[in-house]
Amino acid sequence: MNDPLNLKQYIRTVNDFPIDGITFRDITSLIETPEAFIKTCSELTRISQSFGATSIASIESRGFIFAGSIAKDLSLPFILARKPGKLPNETYIKDFDLEYGSTSIEIQKNTMVNESDRVVIVDDLVATGGTAIACSELLTENFNIKKENILILAVIDLPDLGGSKLIADQGYGIETLVSYH
Repeated sequence: MNDPLNLKQYIRTVNDFPIDGITFRDITSLIETPEAFIKTCSELTRISQSFGATSIASIESRGFIFAGSIAKDLSLPFILARKPGKLPNETYIKDFDLEYGSTSIEIQKNTMVNESDRVVIVDDLVATGGTAIACSELLTENFNIKKENILILAVIDLPDLGGSKLIADQGYGIETLVSYH
């Protein structure tokens, strides 16, 4: 089943956003509906705990909505992966491609994470996998986190775009709550 928690009813589909030809999955309704938001955060927290997470990382900006809740509920450090120029300290940077362009993300060099950590990377959606892989590579290349100690966790998966398969093929764990084929 591709919606075991019955969350799709809270996710709007917006055509031609942010550019023509893109079908955008809007989580605004989900986070505006307390029952759906609580159910989503509870399940993401359960998966993170089951993975044995020692840190929660998240990708700007919609991933922050869910990751903050998980980090709070599990009393774990919250690592920010942000767009260039948004973090105040020296950073590691990774360029990557999106479904509709390219960009970069950064993690601060002084982030308190070490090679023995098990990191859950939270985002709202997996499309082509570029963002999640870039964040994972920041952690593997700069903090020596092993691939098997990283779990990509997202609310939505768009498997037809190949991101979840690419993530798994590269040796990272991946779990999502809702899938759109």
